[in-house]
Amino acid sequence: MTIRLLSPTLINQIAAGEVIERPASALKELIENALDAGATIIEVMLGDGGKSYLSVTDNGKGMSKEDLKIAVERHATSKLPTDDLFAISSFGFRGEALPSIGSVARMTITSRTKESENAWAISVEGGIKSDVIPAAFNFGTKVEVKDLFFATPARLKFLKSTPTEVGYIKDVINRLAMAYPNVSFKLSDERRQILFYPATDNQLERIGKVIGSSFKENAVEVSGEHDGFKIYGFVGLPTYTRSTASEQHLFVNGRWIKDKLLAGCLKGAYQGLLGVDSGHPVAVLFLTVPQRDVDVNVHPAKTEVRFKDAAVVRGLIVTTVKTALAEAGHRTSTTIGIGALDRAEPQILPERRSSYSGYTSRNAYQNYRIEKPRIKDLQDSYEAQQPFKMSDYYSAKAVSYEQTKPIENTPENEFPPLGLARGQVMETYIISETPNSLIITDQHAAHERLTYEKIRAALETKMETQLLLIPEIVPLDEEKVHLLMEKSEELKKFGFIMEAFGSDSVIVREIPALLDKTDIKGLVVDMLDTFKEFGDTTALEDKIQAICARMACHGSVRAGRTLTVTEMNALLRQMEACGKSGQCIHGRPTYIELKVSDIERLFGRKV
Repeated sequence: MTIRLLSPTLINQIAAGEVIERPASALKELIENALDAGATIIEVMLGDGGKSYLSVTDNGKGMSKEDLKIAVERHATSKLPTDDLFAISSFGFRGEALPSIGSVARMTITSRTKESENAWAISVEGGIKSDVIPAAFNFGTKVEVKDLFFATPARLKFLKSTPTEVGYIKDVINRLAMAYPNVSFKLSDERRQILFYPATDNQLERIGKVIGSSFKENAVEVSGEHDGFKIYGFVGLPTYTRSTASEQHLFVNGRWIKDKLLAGCLKGAYQGLLGVDSGHPVAVLFLTVPQRDVDVNVHPAKTEVRFKDAAVVRGLIVTTVKTALAEAGHRTSTTIGIGALDRAEPQILPERRSSYSGYTSRNAYQNYRIEKPRIKDLQDSYEAQQPFKMSDYYSAKAVSYEQTKPIENTPENEFPPLGLARGQVMETYIISETPNSLIITDQHAAHERLTYEKIRAALETKMETQLLLIPEIVPLDEEKVHLLMEKSEELKKFGFIMEAFGSDSVIVREIPALLDKTDIKGLVVDMLDTFKEFGDTTALEDKIQAICARMACHGSVRAGRTLTVTEMNALLRQMEACGKSGQCIHGRPTYIELKVSDIERLFGRKV
């Protein structure tokens, strides 16, 4: 077969296949161009989910007549001032987006700079460019894309339904909106306004609008810096999780990326705070990296990056998130209490006939003074009010008000965060009161967390090791032996001493004392799998964490034990002093806070 050069149109269509996968891909490129142009207002209009029509209008610096001529040519860009590929401080730089879109659709660009008296427009249809002509337009740029993939109809068969394509578009705008709160974003179609994010100086406010207003109340601020690397953002409390990892977002130099590095880092940062079935933490993190320490040109759509030193990035994320969670103290998710109140919605009692008077229960109430109802009738009525039963109520240990009343003249701002104990219910739950809320604490879960943190602190001071009477030889291939030896110093911190034993095995001489009955070969294999996926010692930490958790569980105050008021208050004060006491070691909340206003609404006192 004879080798031939491809035509420019076919080259552009091939490039479009790499960059423009669907309407959302084209939109991403156009919005990033608008952001690079300094736009503060970006409006998007859709037709048929972007398949028949898509436009992006911005108030950026615009383009001159000469710029428009070159903008639709391949590898033409204003964002790469030199030939240094590592001196990239903008979104776009490959110069493929506009010609790629123009090669598979009907595209028109209208633009005007603030200095120009006239606006100018150029059209590209199936790769064929028109002349630049005068147009009417305010300053900024408007890009209109009609009939996407009309020149490559085979691609149309791979597009989804209109609602699905709109969903992809919303994802693109949501991600960019979180990173650029000072920019106003609007998304509309022929019938309605779909999204609108007004510009704001409050990044958490913008993030809350994107991923849910409850995140604002349950977010912990993260901030750190190391060797020129900076991280900022917000992570959710350990008790505020989602069923999937879809709300874990990492931005590198303002660019949203998808990278398994983030999942591994969050797993390490939340270690000991989430249970097996607790779900996935919510996180929005912004990483600023020196330009020469990250390669953003490893993927045509620029959704992936490669770090020069991934270990530094990993360490920075894990350390700062861990620190932020510890500083959050005893906080737990506010949605837990609201959920509990929702489940405690009062029920209307069914109409029932009283056995003592022949009247209905309503008539019996009207004749209460004449004939008093029997205790059994009242008890049946109370038990119909779910979820609280009369028998449960009377099983509470009575504590007099005099024993628990707060110190006189105590200022409200000096009241303990978890309140003062009022009593113990079912020998399991501590009821405490603050000036504006009622708090229910699971005594076993709370003490379990406190005990676990004491055990972990003791281990971190000095990890007890156990010398193996007969060292364990683990056969491995040469690559895995080399990987383990690279991590040998890190493993020593956990009491794991091993050496290379030839080129195809390692010999394990000491292990942590906590792991005296573990399957050493299995653990080494687990560690290797984790090293290859995440590059850290997560597997070993998980193993030690599980054993510490079992020790803490057996060494804690059990449910069913009666506590004195002094013991209850002592436990609450210890929780306030512990950095992670908002959740037990299994990821469940240790307490629920019910606001007075919510309780009053439950009883109909407030609307």
